Amino acid sequence: MFSLTESARIAKGLITRRNPVYVQFYVTARCNLTCQQCNIIYANSDLPECSLDDIQRIADNFAKLGVAIVLLTGGEPFARKDLPEIIKAFRDRDIHVRMQTNGLAREEEIHRAIEFGGNDISISLDSLDSGQQDAINGGFDKSWHSALRAVSLFTKYLPREDSFASFGCVMQRNNLEHIPDVIRFGTEIGWYTSLVPIHTTNQHQARGFRTFDQNLAFIPSEFDAVAKLLKQVHTMRENGYLLYDSDQYLDDIYRFVSGEATTWRSKNNQVCDSPSLYFALLPNGEFAPCCDHRLPVPIYAQSKSFPQHYRNRSFKRSVVDIAKSCEGCMYGSYPEISISSRFMAARIQRAKQFFVKKPSKNWPFSYDDLTQIGKRIREENPLPYA
Repeated sequence: MFSLTESARIAKGLITRRNPVYVQFYVTARCNLTCQQCNIIYANSDLPECSLDDIQRIADNFAKLGVAIVLLTGGEPFARKDLPEIIKAFRDRDIHVRMQTNGLAREEEIHRAIEFGGNDISISLDSLDSGQQDAINGGFDKSWHSALRAVSLFTKYLPREDSFASFGCVMQRNNLEHIPDVIRFGTEIGWYTSLVPIHTTNQHQARGFRTFDQNLAFIPSEFDAVAKLLKQVHTMRENGYLLYDSDQYLDDIYRFVSGEATTWRSKNNQVCDSPSLYFALLPNGEFAPCCDHRLPVPIYAQSKSFPQHYRNRSFKRSVVDIAKSCEGCMYGSYPEISISSRFMAARIQRAKQFFVKKPSKNWPFSYDDLTQIGKRIREENPLPYA
């Protein structure tokens, strides 16, 4: 899936921690859903979007820094009509592009994005129950069916031998028992699943992927159910199901949910690896340590001086100072990259996933195929849907 240049950049970044392996680029705050667990449309609503010319300059700077992977997310990245051109800007510079979407894109949009080099996709899927998913998505009728249609289209247009597809699944109180079926569904169609526990915040801190609704947070009486689920998905992965998450990450999910200290930052004085291994860009191109924090004085990635800013020791110290004050997260990508960089077992697991053990892809699947697979899995495992 990765070119030789991309693979070399990943290896160099993970080993030396001197060039950013991964950047999350929030190309827009616009979205056609209002998911209960997400505040990004509020957190970034004050910012304009980069022009395509700005993004070309950002891509140039990323190439100079040795960035290996850029995640195009939002909001909903397909809300930008120039998404294919954005993808091409990074692919032309040997930067791997990942797209994160809710699946409400049209066929021609999906086809063009893949034609321009978007061969790595993550679609949000939290349940095989359409009503449950629609409720999680903010009460949007038939959004689950739209997502399955998008999955069908991606299996139609993505190349089998040079692509990666996954489901992003937010683990929350109202879908806990549904998660194993999402993993079963993904495995049957050759898609990985990655879990993220729900995060909460308050009205005074509008953080992008943290909900204001405190009622969605797990309560102590549910911690045993969380532990039972995580043990089950551990076993499923050992038995060949396509679960992306490392053992350490899964164990840290329980620690995070139950209020214990996580371990993924333990080899870096309980500080994450921003900006050395990863960072974020806001819709206007502004550097951010992550989706939760901003710098007090903006620095823009489209500026000619951005590579010099990034390499400046005082700049990096200022970012680390912000990271030191953070209570930590379990958003998935950042923890897993730190784990892969600092813990050998996880590094070996990642190498097997991407370079040795590749999933079977019996693509394409029609929308009817997918709905029937989902229905069969639900009937085989009826308890969560009773």
